[in-house]
Amino acid sequence: MPGHNVNDDDVDVVDTRDRRHARVRRSRAPSPRRSGSGTNFRARRVLVVAAVLVVGWMAFMIWVPFHAWAGVQRVDASPAGDRPAASKGYDYVLVGSDSRVGLTVAQQRTLHTGSTKVAEGKRTDSIIVVHVPSGDGKPALISLPRDSYVPIPGHGHNKINAAYTMGGPNLLVKTIEQVTGLRIDGYVEIGFGGFASVVDSLNGVDICVARAMNDRRAGINLKAGCQTLDGPNALGYVRARYSDPLGDIGRAQRQRQFLSAIMHKALSPSTVFIPWRYYGFATSAGDGLTVGQDTTLRDVTRVLQAMRSVSDGQGLSLTVPVSNTSLNTNVGSAVKWNTPKAAELFNAIKNDEPLTVAPSGRGK
Repeated sequence: MPGHNVNDDDVDVVDTRDRRHARVRRSRAPSPRRSGSGTNFRARRVLVVAAVLVVGWMAFMIWVPFHAWAGVQRVDASPAGDRPAASKGYDYVLVGSDSRVGLTVAQQRTLHTGSTKVAEGKRTDSIIVVHVPSGDGKPALISLPRDSYVPIPGHGHNKINAAYTMGGPNLLVKTIEQVTGLRIDGYVEIGFGGFASVVDSLNGVDICVARAMNDRRAGINLKAGCQTLDGPNALGYVRARYSDPLGDIGRAQRQRQFLSAIMHKALSPSTVFIPWRYYGFATSAGDGLTVGQDTTLRDVTRVLQAMRSVSDGQGLSLTVPVSNTSLNTNVGSAVKWNTPKAAELFNAIKNDEPLTVAPSGRGK
């Protein structure tokens, strides 16, 4: 102000106030170093969360099959006495049985399986030898028609599925070892209810139906062409025989086709990367499976991988060579194998020779 003299005390007060305001402004200003530290902290936190999620996902993927394995039923499927020498590869028996265990009356009607009383003395709807080579050869699914006329140890000649009725998995495996010369390394069985549940857990399975199929006994009326089949329709598709001009042979082909299609979808990203679907498939498969007491999770994994390989065109889908599909026998019309060609096939499997094609007579 005019006429006002500024003394030293006034200067000191102003200077002190300015320094105080400067310190406040500096304290409020963002520190470049602090800002960088915050960014790094957030980045580390994101990485930690991502790592936890990855580890958790991997743990879930590993836990699920072991959890499902705990629900698998076990039976005695290892014959006593002399058995063939072990093959160089791995050979398993995969069976689809008409077991109605666990099915309610309503489910039996839905699946058109007939009543439990009718099914007393259960039989096998499909019998497949699964060969997994130890080397570079292709895995193979070889159907043994259930009406195959073969010697059953202690019971004379009969249809091969009668071995299951007479002595369960143990006698069936013993019969297969005797007629093929193969040492069976494991036994896997799935029943009606288990099969349908597995298909439904995948929201159906895509299959190409070669010809229209209207089969009341199997409970299906399917149009020709590619389509998605749910559990009941899938079960009818693999069980139908009277609507197939090839009868049991045609059914065996459809069974291998559908099993491969199941594994193709089960191991696809649309199943594996969706937790609830992956869990649903694994638990449904575990609940529906029956395995031999000596059959391991690794054995079952080999069987499933072989099925997937067939679906991807990396494996073979065969039927044992047949010479007569209408052989008259004391137990009715049966299937007679082409003995020389069947022996050739099973010797090649026993010696783990690569099966790269399906020569004439070996089936397809």
